[in-house]
Amino acid sequence: MTTTGEGHAAARGGPWWWTRWRSAVLDAGLAAGSAAECGAEGVRFARDAGIPAAVGVVFGVLAGSTLIVRRKWPIAVVLVSIAITPAQMGYVMGIVGLYTLAASELPRRIIGALAGMSFLGMLIVMFVRVRQDMQHGTWELGDWFLPFASITTAVGMTAPPVLLGMYVGARRRLMESLRERADSLERELQLLAERAEERAEWARGEERTRIAREMHDVVAHRVSLMVVHAAALQAAARKDPEKAVKNAALVGDMGRQALTELREMLGVLRSGDGRDVRERAAVPLVAVAAAAAAAASRVVGDEGGAGGAGGEGGGEGGGEGPCLSDVDELLGQSAAAGMAVDLSVEGESRSYAAEIEQTAYRVVQEALTNVHKHAAGAKTHVRLAHRVSEIAMQVENEPPPELAAASAARLPSGGNGLVGMRERVLALGGVFVSGPTDAGGFRVSAVIPAA
Repeated sequence: MTTTGEGHAAARGGPWWWTRWRSAVLDAGLAAGSAAECGAEGVRFARDAGIPAAVGVVFGVLAGSTLIVRRKWPIAVVLVSIAITPAQMGYVMGIVGLYTLAASELPRRIIGALAGMSFLGMLIVMFVRVRQDMQHGTWELGDWFLPFASITTAVGMTAPPVLLGMYVGARRRLMESLRERADSLERELQLLAERAEERAEWARGEERTRIAREMHDVVAHRVSLMVVHAAALQAAARKDPEKAVKNAALVGDMGRQALTELREMLGVLRSGDGRDVRERAAVPLVAVAAAAAAAASRVVGDEGGAGGAGGEGGGEGGGEGPCLSDVDELLGQSAAAGMAVDLSVEGESRSYAAEIEQTAYRVVQEALTNVHKHAAGAKTHVRLAHRVSEIAMQVENEPPPELAAASAARLPSGGNGLVGMRERVLALGGVFVSGPTDAGGFRVSAVIPAA
């Protein structure tokens, strides 16, 4: 496997300024070869300069050994090689130094200036040396050979290492750029993974909220009516046996339907156990609502079940969920449970998007459920207004009679009804307001855009 970025840098380690031990060994070997070459050339230099040979050898070894710092100070190595060029030594150091200089990150003007100085120094030295050899009779060639040999040698000693170094440096910078890009992509992938996890967590929270809201809207109304009818059954058991039998039948029907709805919703939640994880994550949000609406759309066949909350969406056909046309039946169910309720409609009735009609229906349904819970026996007014670009609904109940309040069934309240209504309305860009009235009752109002 390969490593990138910080992991790649951490995987490399060498002494001092070297990034790897292999580089240190290579530089030490090149320095040893350069020292040997300069030391050998130092014998002739000492003879020409009239100094002891040992001094020339030591001078050559010290000058050639500077190649070991070529990665740390490439300019110094090139300057030393230029300085000892008149002594006709340091050829290995000059070639390697120019290569290292061209491959470094130094500005091109510095590389060009030092390469030009090295070329000029080599040209002068070779010109003088070839001319001396020709004067001494070592070579017997024409006058053309002097400039040709000088220029060719100078170009051959400077151009190839500079060009090769520039190529290697460009390739190295390209690899570093690719490595940095890979690191950047890796960080972006990690960030995307973290954001995906956050979105998944948010989706799970939204899913739980929606499931809770659907279960509350579908089941709470019917269970509340069951409790109301059970209280009426308890009161009429001895006085009016026929009414008690009818109430008992209503309670049974509503209980069976509530269990059916709960079973279907739980079945939807469990249906993805053997499926792919992605399918399991996508099912509940849509399928729970569909199953809840389908369960709510069923109506018990007998008249008692239809009249007393035998389905909060008695007219919800086809499993598409409740709509505004089912509000009349919803009010009939509440009336069968003993509530005095009336409906007034303003404007011309028309159809809306399914989600808008379902939300409007749920608002009215939950408001009536709250009246059953907290103001049993109170007269309730339901108003629907069809406007040009919106639909408005309002459910307002008067203060409950003292006798009815005293004998009302105690229905538990989780405090989620108003929260669920507000969430539904705000999700569609509407406005939701609820609160007590000056007369002592309670009012729930909502306005939903028609688009």
